[in-house]
Amino acid sequence: MFFSVITATYNSQKTVKGTFDSLLNQTYTDVFEYIVIDGNSQDSTIDIIKNYESKFKEKNINFKWISEPDTGVYNAWNKGLKMTSGSYIAFIGSDDRFLPDALSLYHQKISTNLNYDYYCSKVKIVDNNIPISAYVIAYCKRNGMIKSLPHVGSFHNSKLFKSVGHFNEEYKIVGDYELLLRPKTQLKVYSFDYFTTEMEIGGISNNPKFVKKTLLELKRARIETGGFSIFYANMLYYNHFLRIKYVAFAKRILGVNFSTKINKYFKKF
Repeated sequence: MFFSVITATYNSQKTVKGTFDSLLNQTYTDVFEYIVIDGNSQDSTIDIIKNYESKFKEKNINFKWISEPDTGVYNAWNKGLKMTSGSYIAFIGSDDRFLPDALSLYHQKISTNLNYDYYCSKVKIVDNNIPISAYVIAYCKRNGMIKSLPHVGSFHNSKLFKSVGHFNEEYKIVGDYELLLRPKTQLKVYSFDYFTTEMEIGGISNNPKFVKKTLLELKRARIETGGFSIFYANMLYYNHFLRIKYVAFAKRILGVNFSTKINKYFKKF
């Protein structure tokens, strides 16, 4: 099988239908598998999963799911990895969505550019399904080391997990980024200039309550796994922190266009 897609859910009744529908509405016609790892939801998420089983079957999509307590998203993803049979594996949140041509585009790009570890594209950031056009996550690499990557909906060569292992569950927010730091300068990334996914801005790494924790985890991963110097890791930490603060201020006081200019300025570093 070419593709495996994994979603972790927990009390996701308000958003998960949109995620499921985005997989059902793909223009990609080959068989792929979709794996849902639920963390023992207490709302109607499990009922929704059961209701969608037949819909995936009708579309000839190999659908697997389990529901049991877990210790976080990376614990759930590691469970999902053990259930995959695809050569290329993606993770998409229970409030994120693939655009209709996403899998077709990835299949085309991967098939003509084999032997990369990681394939990524552009991600639209949305707020309650309304696009925020000022924000686009882009692949960024400096001095041979990864600075940022658009992880939502991107595809990993399954050989990468065999080489570097699964997700480190000590991380609660940036474990996906930490895994991609392990090969250091040897990670082979293929990035293409198309939008393939929509990501809700309300995720934990975008939540103002978790900004400092996210940035601290990023700094730890860069130093301990990526081999970044403490000076450079701290510089990135304060750059991100100030960008978040000033962009929020500019958007609130000066308008979206000015906040976009500030955001672009900080991204230079």
